[in-house]
Amino acid sequence: MKYAIVIERAGNNFSAYAPDLPGCVATGATVAEVEAEMKAAIAFHLEALQADGCALPAAAAIVEYVEAIAA
Repeated sequence: MKYAIVIERAGNNFSAYAPDLPGCVATGATVAEVEAEMKAAIAFHLEALQADGCALPAAAAIVEYVEAIAA
């Protein structure tokens, strides 16, 4: 299953979160590092949900880019 992640610049590093997995976050010095950290965080998050007997959340977030129109 694939989950959308949002990566944001956070000062001198990057942070990321998965909208479909509340509380699943990571940080990294580079985009590549935060992506790798998020993969590990998602795996850990899903393992914890399974260990607690919870159903895995469906990947439902929709990711799109829109072109901004300046006023």
